[in-house]
Amino acid sequence: MKTRFERGDRMTRSCVTLTAGAVVTFAALAMPARAQDVPAPYKEVLTTLGKQGDFKDGVLKVNIPRNDVAVTVKGVKTPTPFGFGGWVAFGKGTSMDVMMGDLVLLQDEVNPVMSALLQNGIDVTALHNHFFGDEPRMFYMHVHAHGAPMELARKVKPALDLIGKSSPPPAPTATSGSAAPALDTAKLAQIAGHQGEQSGAVYKITVGRDDLKLAEMGAPINARMGLNTWAAFVGTNDNAAIAGDVAMVASEVTPVLKALREHGMDVVAIHHHMTGTQPTVFFLHYWATGPADKLAGGFRAALDQLGHDGAKSSRSVK
Repeated sequence: MKTRFERGDRMTRSCVTLTAGAVVTFAALAMPARAQDVPAPYKEVLTTLGKQGDFKDGVLKVNIPRNDVAVTVKGVKTPTPFGFGGWVAFGKGTSMDVMMGDLVLLQDEVNPVMSALLQNGIDVTALHNHFFGDEPRMFYMHVHAHGAPMELARKVKPALDLIGKSSPPPAPTATSGSAAPALDTAKLAQIAGHQGEQSGAVYKITVGRDDLKLAEMGAPINARMGLNTWAAFVGTNDNAAIAGDVAMVASEVTPVLKALREHGMDVVAIHHHMTGTQPTVFFLHYWATGPADKLAGGFRAALDQLGHDGAKSSRSVK
């Protein structure tokens, strides 16, 4: 969603986080990186997988959104960008590419997809939930592998081809997001200290954990590879929902938990996304409803707990 591996054949995966030390004033916020031309080998990957994606910051990110599923969380309709956009990402190392990903699956898809991954030499590094009270139940599977881009594409394709084959038609009201949301996004960005991006009805703020300076086999493990923290907002200023993920080193877990709970946010999962990493990075998923500015304040409170232990590191895999 990265660090140093004990052995070269152990596979890593990274996900999201943010550092309070990286929070800057709203006026100084950096704009998102511009999309770059997709290199020829990665164009072949997109063609082979039959997916769309983009190339930024040296990383090809392939989108695997679950537009086929209409999900509600505790009765709240949640558009796909709220937290149901799976992906795999490719980053170029010194001798081969590193692939990481997060697949969003229905309960009945978990084991067939896992078998397809394992049979084709792709590591599964985590399986967990992001929500309580979601209907249908959704699970998130993290994957990791090394190799040439087309080799990785051929290996992961059988698993991707299983996703969405048996899901029921989505209810239009649950996945519709074309109407502009009634959220004061400028205010949310100011509270959080970071700008976000609009995707239909969802406003999402994503910030990379640049303080960790992680790499694997020479490939930088950056926000595009999953090393980021995010918050997604949907609804109105008075009645909104938030969902998100925070990546933490061990010393940050309890302070973040306290900050979220003190702001009335539900913690729904704590887990790793990678194996064999040093230090261990933990990932926390949260959810809440209420006035949008209050939710943004809770998110900011969690961010303010990060990056204070001086554990800045520059680690790579040999």
